[in-house]
Amino acid sequence: MNVKVYTTHWCPYCPNAKRFLNEKNIEFEEINIETEGMSRENLERITGGRTVPQIVIDDTPIGGYEDLIALDSEGKLPG
Repeated sequence: MNVKVYTTHWCPYCPNAKRFLNEKNIEFEEINIETEGMSRENLERITGGRTVPQIVIDDTPIGGYEDLIALDSEGKLPG
């Protein structure tokens, strides 16, 4: 499974998403859009969303932290 988490330094939900994935022993690549010099428009083109975190699993954007939790509670989180 290939997981990417797009974040910023100031995002309050980003640490929650990363902690959740770590607790589930799901490896992920963190991409800080500030460090990478990405705009919100770039992020939207890649993920379909302009807010962070944006989580992409196997090239499929799933949304943010709450979407990740919903996916897990529905038993649909790959892994």
